[in-house]
Formats: sequence, C-alpha cells, structure tokens
Amino acid sequence: MNYSNNPSSNQRDKAMSEEQFNQVIDAILAGKYSWACVLILRFAGYNPLHYIPYRTYNRLMKDNNQGEKNKSHSFCPSDRTREKVC
Repeated sequence: MNYSNNPSSNQRDKAMSEEQFNQVIDAILAGKYSWACVLILRFAGYNPLHYIPYRTYNRLMKDNNQGEKNKSHSFCPSDRTREKVC
C-alpha cells in the first residue's frame, strides 16, 4: 500500500479562493486575529459557532460589519457635494 502524505495540488488550490485569502491576510495585518480565525473557519466550510462562544461571534460580526459600512460611507453627510472625507 502506498499512501501519500502530501495532498494533491488540486485539493490545496480549492481550500480558499484568492479573494478569501486576501481577506484573511488583511484581517491579520490589521491585528484582527479573532476575525481572521472566523474567516478561516467560514471559508473552510465550518460553522464558527461550533468553535467560539456565541457572544464573541456576534461581537466580531458587529465590529467587522460596521467596518464595512464605514468604508462605504466615509463621507460626511454635509460635505458630500464637496466629497471631503471626515
């Protein structure tokens, strides 16, 4: 019997897309290690709630969803015509 300890390149390529990998790297570089763990679990097909407490998961989701909203709404309402950043 011959068993290979090295997974095939196809299995490694399908583990995570390039965009998903970049999201994990961005979270790590921003110092958001818990969020990076949540992303890795989600991208690997696992439910993060099986591994971390519910309250922690909700806090991470809230914090990181707020971050996405703030990126898309970075202009002051009164300054939108001039497009100044707050």
